[in-house]
Amino acid sequence: MPKAKLQAATVGGTADDTEAAFYEALQNGDIDKLVACWADEDDVVCIHPGGARVVGIAAIRSSFEAMFAQGRIRAWPENVRRIGALASAVHTLVERIEVMAPDGPREAFAVATNVYHKTAQGWRMVAHHASPGTGRDLQESGGAPALLH
Repeated sequence: MPKAKLQAATVGGTADDTEAAFYEALQNGDIDKLVACWADEDDVVCIHPGGARVVGIAAIRSSFEAMFAQGRIRAWPENVRRIGALASAVHTLVERIEVMAPDGPREAFAVATNVYHKTAQGWRMVAHHASPGTGRDLQESGGAPALLH
């Protein structure tokens, strides 16, 4: 089955630009712009906080469509740490998320890793992994972990 061509994201020439477009698409509930941030590869992967591994752009699109059915996702990247090489970039960050509760908006947090590859279409996301976090995650720790997984 041939792969559908993804519409190029309207972003500049860096992984940071693609990341900005990804979070803007989340905040605006724009599935087409969000999917355009991803590489057109079979093995792209997304893991939502507390969720299972979602593999492939069609499955990733479906997972975000289900989330957008509940409304847009008000999430902002903070405390971004970057590791870059010639054709790949890894960003670790804290997502500050505004969730609507019965008594009004509340803040939630996720810790995330976003991986980008430089493709013929520009920088594209190949992996997004987010885990539940807390506000304490905004304060970085430089110490060794007490427990190794």
